Amino acid sequence: MGSKKRRKMKALVINCSPVRNGATAEMVKIVSEELKEKYEVKSICIDDYKIEFCKGCRTCHETAKCNLKDDFLSAVKEFENADVIVSCAPSYWAAVPGQFKVFLARWTPWCTTHDPTAKLLTGKKGYSIVQRTGPGMHECERLIQTIEHFYGHLEIECAGRLGFTSVENKEDLLKHKAELVEFCRNI
Repeated sequence: MGSKKRRKMKALVINCSPVRNGATAEMVKIVSEELKEKYEVKSICIDDYKIEFCKGCRTCHETAKCNLKDDFLSAVKEFENADVIVSCAPSYWAAVPGQFKVFLARWTPWCTTHDPTAKLLTGKKGYSIVQRTGPGMHECERLIQTIEHFYGHLEIECAGRLGFTSVENKEDLLKHKAELVEFCRNI
């Protein structure tokens, strides 16, 4: 009898910045490379999708569906297919980039705060990796809290977090590569 081949778990690594060639994009590249031995890896950039602003109509509170027609559901499918989600974000004025915030706001139909709720498959693990240009970690903590709050409402287990300071460009991030690689070993 032949043995069944186990499905390779899937990791989604998301660049929460619209910048496709900066320090956050480099972070996504390093993480994706480190995870490819263990996972089938898909990397996306928030700017890959045209996502409209939430209109606050609250229809999703009654239907668990959003009425807006854009690329958002394509991004949802990426989350649905993943076993592990790694959100990589830079600080834009002590917060996640606006494009990512718009993305987060659209997840209300999947949030645990109301019924009915559209649910993702359970058992997902989420990781947060953030960076900022300034020297203090307090701003990184704010970003991590935002991402973990998002994960919590989707019932994604917060499984790890990492923050870097004094990162202005790719070269600055590369000074932290060994720490980033070590973090990826635990994903």
